[in-house]
Amino acid sequence: MAVLKTENVSLGYEGRVIAKIPDIRVNAGDYICIIGENGAGKSTLVRTILGLQEPLGGKITFGDGVKRNEIGYLPQQTDVQRDFPASVREIVISGCQARNGFRPFYGRDSKRLAAEKMEQTGVSELADRSYRDLSGGQQQRVLLARALCAARKLILLDEPVAGLDPNATEDMYDTIEALNKTGITVIMISHDMEATHKYASHIIHVKKNSEFSVNVNETDKPRSRMTLQA
Repeated sequence: MAVLKTENVSLGYEGRVIAKIPDIRVNAGDYICIIGENGAGKSTLVRTILGLQEPLGGKITFGDGVKRNEIGYLPQQTDVQRDFPASVREIVISGCQARNGFRPFYGRDSKRLAAEKMEQTGVSELADRSYRDLSGGQQQRVLLARALCAARKLILLDEPVAGLDPNATEDMYDTIEALNKTGITVIMISHDMEATHKYASHIIHVKKNSEFSVNVNETDKPRSRMTLQA
């Protein structure tokens, strides 16, 4: 069943189109990797899916019970965010904010969910540590746990291994793959071609100044490749 579909979508800013998206259907359990050079529109596509900006044309629809405020999102970190003075538990549970509605405090269900996601991503024993004191790999795992508190069926990841050492990178990929196997649909921006071909069920290739085409890969994984006009 499709969790996300695009129809004749154009992406851009202030009326200037930077990418035209073919009709894409993302099914439950897919592992989508978005690749392409900088400035081609990868992050813009993700931001548009999240509703952080509107498409210049066409529409994006959700199915299988997915709602925009129930999509997990792991963005790229800034230096200021890496130095955020809060505990791991506080960072993770903040991902429950959309579920919490207008209630000013996190209830028992939110606390239980945060604990579950910390366990799932291997950061439970760091719960009382200051986020700013963690390694880069540990911080990414904490942010992944936070994103999972928001996600019910779909998670979007913007270069989740950027700046990580090889061991932390491998651990992060293993964790994301395990999440995907539980039924979470993954859409990930990546510059890591080796990992893309190892993990992705489908590849969306965004190219600058190119004609749109769709090339079907005959191998089982990835199952297909889509090239987007930019």
